[in-house]
Amino acid sequence: MASTASTRTEFELSAVKFSRLTKRGILLGLSLPQVIALSVAVTVFIASLYTGGPAALYTSPIWGTGAALAWVPVGGRKLVEWVPITLHWVLRQALQQTRYRRRIVKPRPAGTLALPGDAAPLRQYEDPESGAVMVHDPHGQTLTALVEVTHPSFILLDPGEQERRVHAWGRVLSTACRSTRIARLQVLERTVPDSGSGLAQWWAEHGNDDDSWVATTYRELIDRAGPAGERHISTISLSLDMRAASRAIRTAGGSLKGAAVVLRQEMETLTTALRTSDLKPSDWYTPGQLAIVLRSAYDPAIAATLERSGEIGQDLATAGPVAVEETWDQLRSDSAHHAVLWISEWPRSLVYPGFLAPVLLSSGIRRAFTLLCDPIRSDQAARDIRKKKTEYISDAAQRQKVGQIEDAQQSAEYQDVLQQEADLTSGHGVLRYTGLLAISASTADELEAAVSAIEQAAIQASCETRRLVGQQAQAFVAAALPLCRGI
Repeated sequence: MASTASTRTEFELSAVKFSRLTKRGILLGLSLPQVIALSVAVTVFIASLYTGGPAALYTSPIWGTGAALAWVPVGGRKLVEWVPITLHWVLRQALQQTRYRRRIVKPRPAGTLALPGDAAPLRQYEDPESGAVMVHDPHGQTLTALVEVTHPSFILLDPGEQERRVHAWGRVLSTACRSTRIARLQVLERTVPDSGSGLAQWWAEHGNDDDSWVATTYRELIDRAGPAGERHISTISLSLDMRAASRAIRTAGGSLKGAAVVLRQEMETLTTALRTSDLKPSDWYTPGQLAIVLRSAYDPAIAATLERSGEIGQDLATAGPVAVEETWDQLRSDSAHHAVLWISEWPRSLVYPGFLAPVLLSSGIRRAFTLLCDPIRSDQAARDIRKKKTEYISDAAQRQKVGQIEDAQQSAEYQDVLQQEADLTSGHGVLRYTGLLAISASTADELEAAVSAIEQAAIQASCETRRLVGQQAQAFVAAALPLCRGI
């Protein structure tokens, strides 16, 4: 009996718990914009009282507006937090930055990716040694490469194997945290229409095409059924911080050539870690493969055709969209409408590693799930944790002085900080992660139906999602393209 209990415990799948999104302010739970708005309102109101007469009534629009901005919530945010978002959106509309039309007769600068908006300055660099394409951001000073990863279905594995693979993936992330030269790690899982090439290749390798009635029927079935399905593609993008690696880059020869040498070292380390965790990385993406990914994201209707057409469409200079129209809460590109959701709250209770299955396994919806992982150096993480502890303790003392009761949310956030400190002391790395979901559909009505379905799937996964507004173009580049872009 003891042996049986030990075996059962060994293969038990462990539950995990996510840290909460901190909502603590700088003073009594108020954020800096709230404090500023409330201070203006209080100052105007007190000054009007000292003035005497009906001054308080005359100045009521000022102090009333300040109080409303600080306290009235709209869409999960206070009104004062909507002010910079709205002003930025109005400014972009005035400057016509929400519309993009490709200038066909005007050639783009050599080496650019032909992308709109903030991604326009991105340039390509082909590593002569590995043949991989590296995307250079001259403003952010990063250099990015990406690799496709294949793996068996995690849901179909037994609990013991799932537990082992979760720990192995944790070691991959820990490897990224130990390097001080990595700016960001992006995990992108997307669904694409199946062109039927996989089934056709399997039939060519394993089938017996002897022109019999059975073989002919099977071949016709593959030709019809293949393009009707969908498949999942997982990629991992690795971004090098050229500022942090400046010394190594100068040692390797400087400029992009030296940066490529340093990034290639990080690529080899990541590839080794992936193989150790039983993940199968492919060769690093070439310019042609990246061009198909970019074109398919903005023009999903052509994705299956590009995959079956050989060399057509594998030019990064023409891979960008022809037209993009951004509205307040969605984006329209060549052949699709898009919307980006932000995972604002991860599960607050204990969940098992496959908790995202309702979202990732949703069928009939064209979507891309992105996890942006920003590694934080151990010394910086330790300073941040000490700062948060001090702020929580001082806030608790301030609330106690004014007689404000400590609520469960603040206590839970403080416990999360203590847990992060314990994990850091134990040798684990600290990652700041962001989850994004880009959803695409042929029409606006189909897009709204797909967004509703994904929101319901997120609820089943114990996640809270919020639709991003006023920044859909930038969010789409971060969520749907494997370029390690942030928001």
